Amino acid sequence: MNPRDLLAKFDALAAHLQSPLLLIIRLWWGWSFAQSGWGKFGRIDEVAAWFGDTLHIPFPKLNAIMAASTELVGGVLLALGLFARPASIPLAGTMAVAYLTAHREELLAIFSETDKFLEAAPFTFLLASVIVLAFGPGKLSLDHLLLGRKPGTPA
Repeated sequence: MNPRDLLAKFDALAAHLQSPLLLIIRLWWGWSFAQSGWGKFGRIDEVAAWFGDTLHIPFPKLNAIMAASTELVGGVLLALGLFARPASIPLAGTMAVAYLTAHREELLAIFSETDKFLEAAPFTFLLASVIVLAFGPGKLSLDHLLLGRKPGTPA
């Protein structure tokens, strides 16, 4: 067997890991997003005060409600794999805002102290969102079940 055929067989075998991996990513970070959003709603006045007083985010109550809603609803959609790609966009945006506000020091250290950036709370949430945006929710998702789309194909 030539190396090209061997590589093709290996690639085909490894491709079977895509949907289970995407399922694990979606379930773990979708659930984590949803828990974070639910937690924000449980103490919305505290979160709004922190947004306004510490982070100087305008309209802190509105933004706290928007962040909580995005994390809760987006997290549930991500976990289910339902409208997962569209849901990943506001989730990634929320994490970008978290970096720009609450984790600015870590963001500014992206090249000088990379570990600081990678260890910041928003990193894995942002990474999970971008992975689902780029690769889709996988075959083990409601998107695939209900819409019959193959993961990675345009809507």
